Amino acid sequence: MTSGITDIIVVGAGVAGSSLACALGKDGRRVHVIERDLAEPDRIVGELLQPGGYLKLVDLGLEDCVKEIDAQRVYGYALYKDGTSSKLPYPLENLHPDVAGRSFHHGRFIQKLRRKAASLPSVRLEQGTVTSLVEEKGVVKGVKYKSKDGQELTAFAPLTIVCDGCYSNLRRSLCYPKVDVPSCFVGLVLENCELPYANHGHVILADPSPILFYPISSTEIRCLVDVPGQKVPPISTGEMANYLKAKVAPQPLASTINTLAGALYKVLCASTDPARKEMREACFDYLSLGGIFSSGPVSILSGLNPRPLSLVLHFFAVAVYGLGRLLLPFPSLNRIQIGARLISGASGIIYPIIKAEGIRQMFFPVTVPAYHRAPPYN
Repeated sequence: MTSGITDIIVVGAGVAGSSLACALGKDGRRVHVIERDLAEPDRIVGELLQPGGYLKLVDLGLEDCVKEIDAQRVYGYALYKDGTSSKLPYPLENLHPDVAGRSFHHGRFIQKLRRKAASLPSVRLEQGTVTSLVEEKGVVKGVKYKSKDGQELTAFAPLTIVCDGCYSNLRRSLCYPKVDVPSCFVGLVLENCELPYANHGHVILADPSPILFYPISSTEIRCLVDVPGQKVPPISTGEMANYLKAKVAPQPLASTINTLAGALYKVLCASTDPARKEMREACFDYLSLGGIFSSGPVSILSGLNPRPLSLVLHFFAVAVYGLGRLLLPFPSLNRIQIGARLISGASGIIYPIIKAEGIRQMFFPVTVPAYHRAPPYN
C-alpha cells in the first residue's frame, strides 16, 4: 500500500523533527512527519534550553512552546569546586528581558512542539516506525514504514530528512558513525528543595566527573550524575544506590555545563595525571576571574555565541593560563615538563574539534557558501 506523495518526509518528531516540520509547513511545504511513538517521552535529554536556543525558538515563532509547561527561567550557572564557588551569569544585558535559558520536563516541551506542527494544514503527523529508506540508483526517494495499526506502507517525496535521534535504525545506511561513549548520565528528581542560586544551573566539579543540578519545574530539581564507562551500575542489585550514596552524595554535601561544548567537559573531569589536574585547576580559576574570562565561555555555553573559533581561543587561553601558573614566578624542571604535557593534552582535546568543524569553517567562515531557503511552493 502506498500513501500520498508529499514535498518532504521528516523521520522523527523530536526537537529537530518537529521544529523543522513547523518551519517547512509555514513555508507552504507539504510535510509528512513519521514518529515511532507519539506518547509523551520520558527522557532526561534536552531539559535545559540555552538562551541561544530560546532565540532560535523566537526566530521560528515557537517561543510559546515553553509556555504552560511550568518551564523555569535560567540566568546562568554556579560552579563549585573543593568548597569554593563561582557564579557565572549569562551575558544577557543587551537582550530583551524575556531572553533567558529555559528548563523543563523534556516530554512536555516535545508535545507542545508536536501539537504546533500538527496544527499547520500542510503538516501531517503520523505514528509509525520507519523500517528502511526507498532508494533508486543511490537517490533516496522515500521511506517504508509500519503504521500504528501494523500496515506496511511506503511514502514518497523529493526530499527525506532523517531526525530520529540516537537510536536511529537508519543511520548506518546514511553514514558510518564513530560513536564514543565515555560515560552515561544517571538522572534523579529532587522534590521540594531549593538550590543555593535560584534560576541557575549548578555544576559541581566532583571526582571522577561533574554533577549537575537545575530546575525542571516549580517544585522539582534535576540532578544529573555522570558515571564514567559504557555501562552504569545495575539498579536491581542495589549497586547504583550504593554508588550514589558512597561516591556521589558526599561530594555535593561537602561543597554545596554542560561544559564548553564537549571539549572542556574532558578538562573538568578529575584525573590522577598532574597535567590534567593542573588544567582542571586553571579552568576553574580562569572562569572565576570574571569579565570576559567568564562571560566569553558562558556566551558559548549559552548558545549566544555560536562561533567555534571563540571556543578554540578560550580553550587555549585556559591552557596558557595554566602554563603561566606553573612557570611563574620561578619554573622548575618538573613544572616545565607538566606544562609541556598540559599544552599537549589540551591540543589533543581541541584539534579533533577543529578537524571536525573544518579549518575553513573555523578560521575563514566568510568564505563558506551560504545556502538560503527557496521561495515556498504555490
